[in-house]
Amino acid sequence: MATKASPFSIANHQKAKRKVNYACMRKRLITAIPQDVPHQDEGWLDLNREAVVEVTSAERDYPVESALVGEQSRGWRAAESRTQTFRLIFDEPQRLKRIALVFEEIQTQRTQAFVLQCSGDGGRSFREIVRQLWNFSPPNSIREVDEYRVELSGVSVLALVIVPDISRGSAPASLKSFRLS
Repeated sequence: MATKASPFSIANHQKAKRKVNYACMRKRLITAIPQDVPHQDEGWLDLNREAVVEVTSAERDYPVESALVGEQSRGWRAAESRTQTFRLIFDEPQRLKRIALVFEEIQTQRTQAFVLQCSGDGGRSFREIVRQLWNFSPPNSIREVDEYRVELSGVSVLALVIVPDISRGSAPASLKSFRLS
């Protein structure tokens, strides 16, 4: 018994592929956010008023609030060379649209890893937003600038976990700037 060719055969699929009308394709161009150009009138959250910050350690001359407040700051640096956790616990659940992080390392060559997580239940459970590695190689590669466009509602806790050197070197974790809108 001969089998009848299906209308969805490979030959028909290849013909259909050639007949795609690209002029009707819905598309739009996106532009990258320049990493070295500061944004004006950002509408950043005032974290002094909106949240309590928790951090596993902080060097005396690099307190955690210097990464959260003000444009020209030294940023935060851990007092110990181990994995660090940085938590923002919001007074009221937040709707977040943008998260901006700036890391800077001018002394030590290292590979840093970080995970950004959010919780809607006061920190009982977390959902991962992003996980990333970055190679610092002073003097050429000293700054990592990340800006994430997100749609997060009901965020009660935002956590940043930093592994300053995945090879377990002696570099402490640091964070130049952490902004949310």
